[in-house]
Amino acid sequence: MRTVKFTAMKDGDRDDYAFLTEHEIDYAAKTGERLLDALVQLDEGLSGYKVTRLGHSLQAATRAWRDGADTDWIVCALLHDIGDIYAPYNHDEYAASILKPFVREQCTWVVEKHGDFQRLYYAHHLGGNPHARDRFAGHHYFDDCDQFCERWDQSSFDPDYETLPIHFYRPFVLEVFARRAYDPTVIRAGERVPLIDTKVARTRTGASA
Repeated sequence: MRTVKFTAMKDGDRDDYAFLTEHEIDYAAKTGERLLDALVQLDEGLSGYKVTRLGHSLQAATRAWRDGADTDWIVCALLHDIGDIYAPYNHDEYAASILKPFVREQCTWVVEKHGDFQRLYYAHHLGGNPHARDRFAGHHYFDDCDQFCERWDQSSFDPDYETLPIHFYRPFVLEVFARRAYDPTVIRAGERVPLIDTKVARTRTGASA
């Protein structure tokens, strides 16, 4: 396999870096596939719940899909805990950093902060602060994160819930990670899109019945 000429970056020339850029573009194009592979590894993650972490992720995405959510919300629901394997103490920030170049700012913020919002449901049992979310009170996306956690995250540990399989979400993931990174027409800074679209939800519920 061809390689660059240098052994120290400062010695590289235009041809070296043009060659590397081609490789990097090709590698980046396969990010969606790698994330789908990594998602499967969540089945080997933290135990103790009634569903695996993969099962939880799929269930959250299924709830989002059945609520009529758009592609950004669905993919974020699917990948919101992707950091559990490698970043157990800041998994929310880890997931958000992966998603940030390819989804709405709104969705990135929600994924990044969902750990604090989730504390509402359990922190008081452990002597922690269940109101950690309050420091974000008044934020433009506060209500979106509240609903993300209430409808799709904290509720998605039910082994009897009819969950759609991972291959169902492959087109959604590949679509998102095929986007041009940091495209302002994708990031849509400051824009809010509802989590729920009742008209679409009715159509999807009928399709999945």
